[in-house]
Amino acid sequence: MNNFIILSLHKINSAYFFGFCYKWLFLFFYSPMEEEQFYSNIQKALEDLPENYTILEEQIEIEIQMKYFEFAKNMRKKDSAEEYFKHRDELNSDEVSIDRKKEILCAIATLDKVEAYRSIEKFANTSRGEIRQWAVLALQESRMLLQSSLLDEQQVFISTGLGGKGKMLRYNVVFINQKQGELLNKTQQKLVKDELEYGIKKSEGEFETMDFMEGFSTALVMLPIQADIRKIFQNVVDECNQYGNFLEDNMIVTNVKIMSRSEIIQLLHQSKNQDFDELEEE
Repeated sequence: MNNFIILSLHKINSAYFFGFCYKWLFLFFYSPMEEEQFYSNIQKALEDLPENYTILEEQIEIEIQMKYFEFAKNMRKKDSAEEYFKHRDELNSDEVSIDRKKEILCAIATLDKVEAYRSIEKFANTSRGEIRQWAVLALQESRMLLQSSLLDEQQVFISTGLGGKGKMLRYNVVFINQKQGELLNKTQQKLVKDELEYGIKKSEGEFETMDFMEGFSTALVMLPIQADIRKIFQNVVDECNQYGNFLEDNMIVTNVKIMSRSEIIQLLHQSKNQDFDELEEE
């Protein structure tokens, strides 16, 4: 039996939004008072992963992944995979609708047949847009099924919105300036970048990109799945703040998507409003 794990993680002002499941996606929101126990549960779950697991490398929107797995669940109930397999050539026809192709992909991905895998692979290599992302998920499911059958052992598939590589997950991290209306100066920018690169390298991860904007800095990095991401990013803030205390302790970390400037600003405003409401209640 194959297991599917979808991970998504947001953090702002000590609050987490996290999705973790076997086979299907569930979403949870935890308040600040629950943070420590929740973070501990996440780390334990990741530490308990079996040695053999696969991380989806491509960046596929979480919404599309949810649609795929829900659609695939309903398709399995029909138990008509063999019938769809007979019509697999329809995948290569421009006259066949997208919905029909989605049905074929989901259905034949459940078959323990190399021919089914090759059909999905061929389509994934030539398709574009959302249907290609659908095909990539079907291809991964088909590959896992074949591997499970061949090796006679359980396969685990881990998927996030930002993807990863090898045994690493990709994260979008946002460091927040103390002066949120200003851009960090050149010295501060170099310090943040250098400290982040050092921390990532020390953790056997990969630094990808970094951008500086008014109010915050954003970066894309990859880290081993079992890395203590909170400790790594907090160390960056602590080291930088020894030279002027110019970063907030709070930060945003997500492996769901690359956040736009407007989305980041919206989250920061929500955080401020939450802090104000909590003060009023005291």
